[in-house]
Parts: sequence; structure tokens; C-alpha cells
Amino acid sequence: MRNNQKPLRNPPADGYLSATSLMSTESVKHMAARAAWSKPMSKPSITTRSVRLVGLLLIALTGVLPALAQNPWKRLPDTPELPKPERSGTAPVNGIRMWYAEFGHGSPVILLHGGLANSNYWGLQIPALAPHFEVIVADSRGHGRSTGNSEPITYHLMATDVLALMDALHIPKAALVGWSDGAIIGLEIAIHHPERLTKLFAFGANSNVSGVRNSEGSVTIAAYQNRTRDEYRRFSPAPAEFNAFLEGLKKMWTTEPNFSDAQLRRITTPTWIVDGDRDEIIKREDTDHMASLIPGAGELILPSTSHFAFLQDPKQFNEALLHFLLGP
Repeated sequence: MRNNQKPLRNPPADGYLSATSLMSTESVKHMAARAAWSKPMSKPSITTRSVRLVGLLLIALTGVLPALAQNPWKRLPDTPELPKPERSGTAPVNGIRMWYAEFGHGSPVILLHGGLANSNYWGLQIPALAPHFEVIVADSRGHGRSTGNSEPITYHLMATDVLALMDALHIPKAALVGWSDGAIIGLEIAIHHPERLTKLFAFGANSNVSGVRNSEGSVTIAAYQNRTRDEYRRFSPAPAEFNAFLEGLKKMWTTEPNFSDAQLRRITTPTWIVDGDRDEIIKREDTDHMASLIPGAGELILPSTSHFAFLQDPKQFNEALLHFLLGP
């Protein structure tokens, strides 16, 4: 926890829920966790979206796992391979062909990756989710296996791509799990098309450009940029266009998003705002700000992880994700 950590806002008079309820017994042995709630709880589970979760997850007591001792937030584990999908293909949306894959059966959950990445980054989450849900992954325009065009990339445009893909797959509404740019796309949809979402798990998002920190010198970010360049050449229908693709994203990142406080206050989708406690890119104060404005939103901070928590500690990430998605 940073030295400038702010105290809990509006702690409850008589209700606390241990955030270790999100974790397995084995995980609990290696971390101390606590959560403060804006309303008392009658049992250790989330029963209403009016509950405000502020997960202050701290690194463990004694007997810390070797991985933790090696500063896992400084590692970028290998990009997983996707499990074999039940269906995959491309759909024509907004002048591009958007690649998607589907796994499992049940209520639909859409996973959206971060900037420069591709759907393979969700390879460790799909096996955890597919027994419970129909899981849909999609490569954003210009990313991975999806094509792009000359139209400038914006979060609004990518959100309309997702909505068009949902229409093509006959999905009237779905839960959405987003990482970084994917989480911002989720917020964009929650603001402008709330009727299309059942829940939103937004990991590593920022609400405006001032919510991004200078990540220069970060070993993980440098490794990620090098890796995604190679992955782009591997997957893209236009493998020689990476530099132009990157410049287009940089233009978007320097001007977007710009969600107003009023827009965030109007979100009605049940939402968790989630981040790693060592995020290299997102400022903690912006994470706190978003969670404080979205009505009934939960805020969960995952310990000993960074902007890549779903790779660095997939067990912890998946348990939190399932807790949210399977809850009311």
C-alpha cells in the first residue's frame, strides 16, 4: 500500500466482509485482506449492487510464496494459447471483419482485451468461466485476427463494433469483462447502451487521460510492447502495418477517454472497478474516483499484481471474477 493511501471512505458502522471470501483456503494462507462496505451485510457474500466493495488486499504474513517474494508484479508471464473453441469466425461489422470465438454454454459473457493485445490473453480465464457461461472473446478492430480500416480508432467506434458483433451473434445482452482498453469499451457501453449489459467487470480502466501514469522504465510494459509487436505479425491480416496501427492507438490514448463525472453517475449496470495494487499505467486515485461515482459500484484491488493481474495471478483473478459473475 502506498504511503499516501487514503483512509476508507464512509466505513460501515457494523458491517465488514473479509475479501478473503473471494479466495481459496490456500490463497488465504498467503495474504491478508479486508474490505469495507457502505452498508452492513448479513452474510459474507455480495447480495446487492448497492454494496460498495473497497478491497484493500495486502501481501501476506509469513511463509510468502516464492513467486510473491520475487515480486510477481514485475513479471510478464507468457501469453496463453486459447482453448479449442466450439465456434469461431469473423463477422462483418462497421466496415471491418471482427474475429470472435465462443466457448461453453449458459448466460453470455464477453471478454474484451487491452490495447495492442488479442483474445489469447484471456486463455487462463476461459477454462474457469466456460463451465458456467457462454464465453465470447473478440479481437478489437485492427487487433489480433480482426481487420481494420482507414477510420481512426476510438473507444466509441470499438464499442459500436462490440454491439454490432452482439447483434450478429444474436446476443441481446451480456455480462462484459474488460481489461484496460476493453474495460473502457465496457464503460462506454454502460454509459450509452446500458440495456445491452447485465454486469460489468472493468479491470485496469481509466476514466480520462489524466488517470494514466508515465510507465517509462517499466520492465513489464517494455516486454509487453515487444511481445505484442511479434503477436501482431503472427495474427494480423495486415502483418506489416504494426507501426501505423500503433500510431493510431497512441492518438486515441492521448485524447481519450473523457468520461465526465455526470456520465459515471448515470451508470446503472452492476459494476466492479478492479485493478492490481502495482498497476504500471493506471493511477490509483482515478480507480478510486470511478468507483466512488458509479452508483453501487464495487472496488477491488488485487494484491501483488499489476496491469497484467490475470496472467500474474490467474487463480486470484478468476476467483474474484467468478464471485462477481455468479453473484446476484
